Amino acid sequence: MSSLQQTLLEPARRPAVVKTLVAVVDAEVAGKTGISGRIIKTGYAAVTKVSDGFVAKAVNKLLPGFSAALDPFWQERGDRAFADTLVARQDEAAEALLTVTDSNVAGSNNGVVKRVYGSLRGKAKDNVIAALPRVGAAIESHAA
Repeated sequence: MSSLQQTLLEPARRPAVVKTLVAVVDAEVAGKTGISGRIIKTGYAAVTKVSDGFVAKAVNKLLPGFSAALDPFWQERGDRAFADTLVARQDEAAEALLTVTDSNVAGSNNGVVKRVYGSLRGKAKDNVIAALPRVGAAIESHAA
């Protein structure tokens, strides 16, 4: 069985994977409600104004780390849907993804990104857990 990195990072496949994951991010942000939803939407609007295609560039940059972090879950999924595997181990899966993001943000020179991420990091795990079904389905659509 190929690793998730080998599959998702194939040059012919990678642009479609990035596009699908950007759509996941957009849908997750759009679906947020209440005060915390407004905060997330405001933060998202701020980072998308940093540069044209910022989210796609960020997803593309993070994809190698995300695919490596999720590969153990991919390998263990068996006959289950990948989303179900991620949800069954949601705390571990969310932490694996956040470790990648934390590391990348820490190495960033972009003050806006650091400030926005820092303001949202406290609730990030809850938001990542909520997104796992969409993330799993998106990845499986390209890797299965």
